[in-house]
This record gives sequence, C-alpha cells and structure tokens, in this order.
Amino acid sequence: MADKTIRVLLVDDHQVVRRGLRTFLEVQDDIEVVGEAADGAEGVARAEELKPDVVLMDVKMPGMDGIEALRALRSAGNGARVLIVTSFTEQRTVVPALRAGASGYVYKDVDPDALAGAIRSVHAGHVLLQSEVAGALLSQDETGGGGGRGGTLTEREREVLGLIADGRSNREIARALVLSEKTVKTHVSNILMKLDLADRTQAALWAVRHGLTS
Repeated sequence: MADKTIRVLLVDDHQVVRRGLRTFLEVQDDIEVVGEAADGAEGVARAEELKPDVVLMDVKMPGMDGIEALRALRSAGNGARVLIVTSFTEQRTVVPALRAGASGYVYKDVDPDALAGAIRSVHAGHVLLQSEVAGALLSQDETGGGGGRGGTLTEREREVLGLIADGRSNREIARALVLSEKTVKTHVSNILMKLDLADRTQAALWAVRHGLTS
C-alpha cells in the first residue's frame, strides 16, 4: 500500500485547525500527513521540499494568503493538487481560488469521511465544483480564459471537456469514450491550448459557463 499512499500537506495559520485536520486523517490507511505550514509562504516552501500529492490550503492567512500561495505553486510548476479548506463561502474568496488553479474546496466543519473522500477525489484528478460556486461563475464575465473560442474545438474535444466538467479523471474519460489514456491526455492538452487555459480546473469552469456539462 505504500506506493498508493496519498501524501498530504496542511497549510493553515491556526494550529488547532491543523491538529484537527491531522486527527481526521491519521486514521485513514491510504492518506499520510507529511507536513504542516502556518502561512502561505511557508506552505509554498514546504510543498517544494516535501512534494505532496495534495495540499489542504486555507484561504485567509497573514502575509501570503492561500490564493497567492496557490499562484506561487503554479508558477513554480508544482503539480500538487490543491484543495481549499475554508470557512468563507463568499464567491469573492472561493471563485478566485478556483480560477488560480485549485481543484476544489471544502468547509472547515466538513465531516471527516467527506474530507478524506475529497482528498481521494482531487488526487484522482476530479474537480470539486459545487453548485453555488458554479452559479457564481456563470453570473460573472470571464476575463481571458477562452472567450468565444469554443468553436475551434472538435466534437471529440467537446465531449472530453464535458466529462472534465463532470469531474471525470482521464482514466474514466478513456473508459467512457473507449479511448486510450494517452489519447485523452492529448485531447486535454489540445483543449487547454485552444482555449488558452492553464489547467483542467479552469477547463471545467469554462465548460460550466458554456453549458457543456451533462
């Protein structure tokens, strides 16, 4: 099981929150908390040092906040999936995090089993996009991010994009469309290039906005 363990980094400025998250996760056989950080800057440094699979990131922290830290991770090419853990539900905090490349978010009072499930989900390549955030995104104008370029996508690419928005991993998309995973990865790369998007999270948001979800 060692090679299947999901390595998790906790980034939150409240020690009691980090301790609670760790307690939740210590009983999971397939999840290992490999480190903690008390602010965004430390989180970026620890992520580079520890190479976690998933980072649980608070939004509001002193100094470098979670969104700035997320952007720094992406700029550095760090491939960790970032799951925002927040007590803030306003779209002005959650939406920018998703646009910066977060794979989704959960609330700090999340049920322990739901938290573990969310970690497994984002690690598998899913995007946790809840309905209220999708609605907030639909009500806003996108800046950049593809604009009206959807017409340049092939029919197959539109199918792949719709499945990304439904939270499917590359493996699940391959099974659904009877394709190889390598072919799906090629389609995903083409989609991101054509729509000028940074990652599959932004692709999912684009698909929601343009009505490609099932």
